[in-house]
Amino acid sequence: MELNFKVIGQGQPLIILHGLFGTLDNWQTLGKQFSETFQVYLVDLRNHGRSPHSDDFSYQLMSDDLLEFIDTHNLQNPYILGHSMGGKVAMNFALQHPEKLGKLLVADIAPKAYPPHHDDILAGFHSIDLAAIESRQDADEKLAELVPDFGTRQFLLKNLYRQEDNSFAWRLNLAGIEKNLDHILGNIESQTPFDKPTLFIRGGTSRYIKPEQDLAQIQTLFPQAEIKTIEGAGHWLHAEKPADFYQLTMAFLQA
Repeated sequence: MELNFKVIGQGQPLIILHGLFGTLDNWQTLGKQFSETFQVYLVDLRNHGRSPHSDDFSYQLMSDDLLEFIDTHNLQNPYILGHSMGGKVAMNFALQHPEKLGKLLVADIAPKAYPPHHDDILAGFHSIDLAAIESRQDADEKLAELVPDFGTRQFLLKNLYRQEDNSFAWRLNLAGIEKNLDHILGNIESQTPFDKPTLFIRGGTSRYIKPEQDLAQIQTLFPQAEIKTIEGAGHWLHAEKPADFYQLTMAFLQA
């Protein structure tokens, strides 16, 4: 699958993969900062942003898409940074193709399986009658009934756009995501570890990585892994504490 992307800067390639319900736009600000040192590739994963839609949606397929992307653009020894679902894509890819990347950076996700926890968000998407709304504000007011957090709503509503006939539509493939959500919440597994530099950055108030529970699995798959914490940050740690995230990332990538 030919993925939509944006490239900025020059130097060592750095590929950034967004999370579930996200787009490459979520990383524009930090991407510009990273582009002062690296050639940054911001990528829309399948069923997200402006990349193609498919009923088939799995970590294997997204890893295959990433392999095709790296080969098509002839990227040599890129660094790969993934947040949440994008972090699982990055982990899966690194375990399958360790020769294709130099360093791995995972933002606030562990390789473990997670229980379902997106019911309110999915219900919020479905609560919005795209044919009935006249503005983004209408969509936000409807979404607020199920997703009270303003920041989360703004993140989700980045997927809303006007078509040529001025009607609203979602950029993401909501049906394809829902159909395969159980898999997206599943484990990342491998018989062979990824034995290259790896950094996990977690939000101090996030529950996605619990070092006391997840460290053993992380170190089994990624024996060189370090775990760093950004205190006061939640799951969207790169948006909540961008300066701290940038500093930790740059220290790791330039070591």
